[in-house]
Amino acid sequence: MPCGRSMKRSPDLLRLADTVLLPGFIGTTAPDWVRRRLACGLAGVVLFSRNVDTPAQLAALTSALRADNPEILIGIDEEAGEVTRLEARTGSSRPGNYALGVVDDVELTERVARDIGRDLRAAGVSIDFAPAADVNSNPDNPVIGLRSFGADPVLVARHTAAWIRGLQSTGVAACAKHFPGHGDTSVDSHHGVPRVTASRDELAEVELEPFRVAIGEGVRSIMTGHLLVTAYDEELPATLSPRVLTGLLREELGFDGLVVTDGIEMAAVSGRYGLGGASAMAVAAGADAVCVGGENADEATYEHIRDAVADAVTEGRLPEERLADAAARVRALTAWQAQAPPVDDVRDEVGLVAARRAVRVTRRGADGLLPLAAAPHVLELAPETNLAIDKGMPWGAGEPLSKLLPGTTVARLRQDDVHNEVAGMVLRQAADRPLVIVVRDAHRHPWQTDLLERLLAARPDGVVVEMGLPGRTDLGAVHIATHGAARVCGQAAAEVLAGLA
Repeated sequence: MPCGRSMKRSPDLLRLADTVLLPGFIGTTAPDWVRRRLACGLAGVVLFSRNVDTPAQLAALTSALRADNPEILIGIDEEAGEVTRLEARTGSSRPGNYALGVVDDVELTERVARDIGRDLRAAGVSIDFAPAADVNSNPDNPVIGLRSFGADPVLVARHTAAWIRGLQSTGVAACAKHFPGHGDTSVDSHHGVPRVTASRDELAEVELEPFRVAIGEGVRSIMTGHLLVTAYDEELPATLSPRVLTGLLREELGFDGLVVTDGIEMAAVSGRYGLGGASAMAVAAGADAVCVGGENADEATYEHIRDAVADAVTEGRLPEERLADAAARVRALTAWQAQAPPVDDVRDEVGLVAARRAVRVTRRGADGLLPLAAAPHVLELAPETNLAIDKGMPWGAGEPLSKLLPGTTVARLRQDDVHNEVAGMVLRQAADRPLVIVVRDAHRHPWQTDLLERLLAARPDGVVVEMGLPGRTDLGAVHIATHGAARVCGQAAAEVLAGLA
């Protein structure tokens, strides 16, 4: 059976199940199993940075996929900033949401999103799993942080709307996430089940406001968060909860577009119910498309999930009408994208402009330190990042600064590199030159704060560059907050240090 059909399940039922799955795969060309499945009815795929090398390669990949299924839905997670798939190898040329929220210019946010949309449209992508509409009301949140526009729900709502306008003006569907809001959590849903314990009134005032505005703006898709929202369901995470997806999102908020799950492999849902069980439960709850393949990107996993969805129908756990409704919404989105008019290919170098505008400098009686009088020693403290951020993606201020001030030396330390003698080693390296210390979410990582304070005690003239959330601006004779770790954020900081800003 070339399409892997099971004799125990009807072809029509399997075709419906094919329509609601968005599997991932390995490689910069589509493997045979994906192309074969597309020819047999698979309706979509999700791309990751492992599938992206160059713009030309990505366009060739999506063109090949469409040759097997002209109505394919091709999704990618391109938030810009720290979460980029298009530029994972080079670092993003556009800052992320938090920097845009700091600038608070909705026209700028719309321009950035339109610029992203142009690249995605040229690459053949039909849906972008962005923007993050989460309100980052918990500064210790381990997974949202800079991915949010900020902690004010009204600000987040207006920039979410602007981002949607900009992206969808290019014919690429936006996807507001992570419904009903991942901002006020302290657990990463990649590893566990985050609990949101706010009341319904509190949720309506904070977490739900950006999604309500996104729906009013005409967002084509919303992504679920794997969150236990106790005000609506004390047992099932939102992705698996009919009370959240159908009762709240569909009926109360009136959303009629495509509902997509966050990665179904994440422990918050698959840990208890398995990949197949969680996928079937999500569709039954009101989801229309299931993202899978971030980790399990093989044909056997895909077939297991497809069969589990079909079996849920035959066993009465998933009404066939609900599965058919989900499949229809997937097809409706591909039809919308196919009818989108051409978009101009005018390049808008808005990313660096936005990054420069997001920089904030705090001086503590140290007016003579900037610009730097000589090539500095730059120490970058690199924390572990969450799974949404690609490992090894370039970031920091040292490399761009070395291009502006030849002779700059750069060292990078991780937590495992820190020992009792490391402060003395750094001080010796910077003995006869300015010291610049680059941190990332220092307030969340005691090892960064401890080392930073030891170094500044010996070098009160040290300059601190914070490329995460600026929890403290009183560290360093000069504190530079970039509000992002994208490549352009490092470049903007380097320009300030070199006196070019």
